[in-house]
Amino acid sequence: MQTPITPYKLIKRVKDDRLEEENLHQYELVIQTGPKDFQLGVVDSADQRLLLLEDYAMTNVQSHAELLAALKELFDSHALLKAGFWKEVKIGIKNNKICQVPAVFFDEQKSLDYLKLNATVDELKERVAFCQNPGANAVTVFAVQNDLYDWFQSIYPHAPHGFFHQSAALIEGVLRQAKESSQVLYLYVDRFKLHILSATTGKLIYYNQFPIKQFSDYVKYIMLVLKGLKMDQQTSEIVLWGYIGKNSTHYVEFIKYIRHVVLGERPKHLKFNYLFDEIQDHQFFDLYSMNLLKS
Repeated sequence: MQTPITPYKLIKRVKDDRLEEENLHQYELVIQTGPKDFQLGVVDSADQRLLLLEDYAMTNVQSHAELLAALKELFDSHALLKAGFWKEVKIGIKNNKICQVPAVFFDEQKSLDYLKLNATVDELKERVAFCQNPGANAVTVFAVQNDLYDWFQSIYPHAPHGFFHQSAALIEGVLRQAKESSQVLYLYVDRFKLHILSATTGKLIYYNQFPIKQFSDYVKYIMLVLKGLKMDQQTSEIVLWGYIGKNSTHYVEFIKYIRHVVLGERPKHLKFNYLFDEIQDHQFFDLYSMNLLKS
C-alpha cells in the first residue's frame, strides 16, 4: 500500500526552551503564507523574544485550492497552530495584489478603488484588507482570497487577530534599518520573487516586487531600478536579505555583477536565544518584521 504524500515539508525549525505551551496567552503568533510556502513565529510579548520559528515548503501545490488544503492538513497536525488563546495572531499574506496609500488620504470605503488602480481584483473570490505602515505614514491595501480569509477567521474567533501583507512588513523593517544615504538599495530575495526598496532614515522612496524565473532576472531588475532612481551601479551599496546564503551560487553571482553587496542584519526589536544562531541573520527578515505592524 502506497504511503500518502504529505503536501508540505518542514525546512527549518528552531525552538527556544523557554517556550511554555501553558503560557500561550502571553505570546504573539505570527504566520505568513505564500503560494508555495508557509512560516510561523512565536514571540514572547513580555520581552519581545522569538521563541519558535518554523519554515515550510508547500510541495506539489499547483493551485490556490491545493494550497488551502495543504494548510488545513498542516494546521490539523500541528501542536500549536490551532490553539485559540494567543495574546494576538498576525496573519501575513504574500501576493502581488497591493498598493500603498498615504495615511492622510486613506478612506477605508475606497479601499477597493485604490487597489484596482494597481491590480486586478476578482470581487467574487477575493476581498480587500489593509494594514497600517506607521513608519511610512501610509496604509497598505491588499487582496485576500475569501476562502483563506474565512478559514483563518474560523480558527481564531476568540483571539485578537489581524491580516497583514509581506510588503508592509518589509517596508517597516527596512525603514527601521535604513541609512541616511539615498545611495543604498535594499533587496529581499524570496522564493520566486525579488523585493526592491529604497529608503532613507524614516522615509520610503521606492518599493516594488518582481517575479523571478532565472538568475538573470535578478540582475535585470536591480539594474532597472538603479537606473530609474539615478543610483550609480559602481558606488551604490546593496543590502541583501532573504533566501540566499553567503556562499551560495546566487550570492557569488551577485557580487560578480554588483559591487558593494552586504548581507542585512536581523531587526533589533526582537531578541534571539543562541539556538537561533544556526539561522543566518539575513534570513526571515519579513517574518520578523511582521511583528512591527499594527492592525
